[in-house]
Amino acid sequence: MRLPATADLLAPDGSEVRVLLSFAAGGMAHFSLAATQVSRAVRHRSVEEIWYVLSGAGEMWRSHGGHEEVLALCPGLCLTIPVGVRFQFRAADAGPLAVVAITMPPWPGDGEAEAVAGTWAATVGG
Repeated sequence: MRLPATADLLAPDGSEVRVLLSFAAGGMAHFSLAATQVSRAVRHRSVEEIWYVLSGAGEMWRSHGGHEEVLALCPGLCLTIPVGVRFQFRAADAGPLAVVAITMPPWPGDGEAEAVAGTWAATVGG
């Protein structure tokens, strides 16, 4: 399959999603956030993800069990989001941030992502 030209939907965090392929054990999607946009902070109830940054730059905030960190996002960076980790990301001023992610198990649907307090004021999402 090829990357769809337009987004299929908005993720609960407000990023644009282009759904890619999936198996019973996991699914793959492309996420993008326009320059200067800040996602809504969420945590997943039952899925974990592996992210790979394709292009752009930005930051990812993750928090779990009293440990908090902000990671610089740049092309080639790979990171994980375990179940229950609160996270939020934002794109730098220079251009859009594009990421491909594997979700395991596949995204179960509405209610999977729970809104949480984040570290930045969201500019996208509900």
